[in-house]
Amino acid sequence: MNKTTKISLAVGIALFLGYVIYSSMSLDQFRFEVCMEFQGRTACATAAGASAEEAQRTAKDTACAQISSGVTDSIACSNSTPKRLTAK
Repeated sequence: MNKTTKISLAVGIALFLGYVIYSSMSLDQFRFEVCMEFQGRTACATAAGASAEEAQRTAKDTACAQISSGVTDSIACSNSTPKRLTAK
């Protein structure tokens, strides 16, 4: 490998790592804890996202996954109103 190829490769790797670090830092802009109640069971989950809607939806889906079984129950739970929604 010649010197120019090595430098180009190093610059490419540095740019890629910079992009990965920048992208992962932007995910923490919004953080929410959501508590869901479904069929007498309650679960809470926390999630972060680039937007408030994304963070809330992810936390809601994670909490519902803990207290529902099957696709139908999971969708029904996700479509219900959260018992508690807290910005972190």
